[in-house]
Amino acid sequence: MSIDRLQEKIRKLKNPSMLFFSPDGRQVPPALAELPLAEGYAALCRELMGGLKDLLPAVRFSFGGFALLGPAGLEALSGCLDLAKELGYYIVLDAPELLSPQTAEAAARELENWTWDGLVLSPYLGSDCVRPFLPLCRRGKSLFLLTRTPNRSASELQDLLTGTRLVHQAAAELADRHGQGLYGKCGYSQVGAVAGAPAEAALKTLRTKYNRLFLLVDGYDFPSANAKKCSAAFDRFGHGAVVCAGDSLTSAWKQGENGNDYVNQSVQAAQRMKRNLTTYVTIL
Repeated sequence: MSIDRLQEKIRKLKNPSMLFFSPDGRQVPPALAELPLAEGYAALCRELMGGLKDLLPAVRFSFGGFALLGPAGLEALSGCLDLAKELGYYIVLDAPELLSPQTAEAAARELENWTWDGLVLSPYLGSDCVRPFLPLCRRGKSLFLLTRTPNRSASELQDLLTGTRLVHQAAAELADRHGQGLYGKCGYSQVGAVAGAPAEAALKTLRTKYNRLFLLVDGYDFPSANAKKCSAAFDRFGHGAVVCAGDSLTSAWKQGENGNDYVNQSVQAAQRMKRNLTTYVTIL
């Protein structure tokens, strides 16, 4: 099962980090900036994945972000996914927006043809938009359902009290329910959850209350996030979570003198992220 593969790669590299690619012209270094955005961003993805392949266990791609660049963006995404597989990464793909059960059913059919190991979905339309993907879990894929996002205004809805629980906890319960019987050898379900790095209290509750959910901790780049808060997502063996960073790694070149050494700058940023996380998380 793919969740076992992710956990094993984290253990092997002693690094629970993930790199998120979501196209943004501001992330493209000067050396690639004259290319069309889809081409320049894809080149950045390829070079960073090559430079980080012995350091990071996983990469994540925004389907919607690449789709906004049109056909060239989707072509770039397909090529990057294939390269990520060739380089041995665990691959997470953010699904496009699913605003109806019919769209979810169509996406489950079409996305099976893309290269990925785990898929990020929103459960906030209910089970109708999750069930079409569950057969993929039985064929070895994993799902990560959005529960508590890292953005500042997430609390406006996701932290509201509904009965005896918060809204994001209800989303976690839905993930937990759909993941029953889909457990890997590592003890975690093929259906996991996405939770925000700044929301330490939510991470603690999710880790304690839903102890079979593998947590994708999103938003390590956010100003209110840090490695200590992220550590709340891990179990006592340092398992059960991966921490995702985007701009702090893809735009690390901005910390250099001229931006030409962008791969090395990203490697250094990823090494710092690993050191920070493993200061609080011991991976056994």
